[in-house]
Amino acid sequence: MQFKLNGKPVDLDVETDMPLLWAIRDEVGLTGTKYGCGVAQCGACTVLLDGEPVRSCSIPVAVVSGRKVTTIEGLGGKSALQKAWIEKQVPQCGYCQSGMLMAATALLARKPRPTDADIDAAITNVCRCGTYPRIKSAIKAAAKI
Repeated sequence: MQFKLNGKPVDLDVETDMPLLWAIRDEVGLTGTKYGCGVAQCGACTVLLDGEPVRSCSIPVAVVSGRKVTTIEGLGGKSALQKAWIEKQVPQCGYCQSGMLMAATALLARKPRPTDADIDAAITNVCRCGTYPRIKSAIKAAAKI
């Protein structure tokens, strides 16, 4: 199985039905993408597939063959969004944050100046700590709204 992960070629010898999440975490060793529910509902496992957010717990690794996957590690810790996340003190427990950041990254790539409705529609990830107001504030700060 060959694909690009955070801009680098990856070649894995795994079962084609292995969830992408486990390929990223167990086979490649990148642990920023989190396991939450295992049924694509919570969003903790969100990564970008060719720039679009997907729930990696439910995507078979075969689907990404020849494609580009970006994880939280691929953002490099220096994006305007990550800086806004820190400035606005978004994380509480932090478990959902890598998935939230990936969904927000995709949103800002599609809509550089999103409305509240755009943010609400795009950020469907679950945050058990309830940091949604700070998440929205950080997205707006990164967008310079």
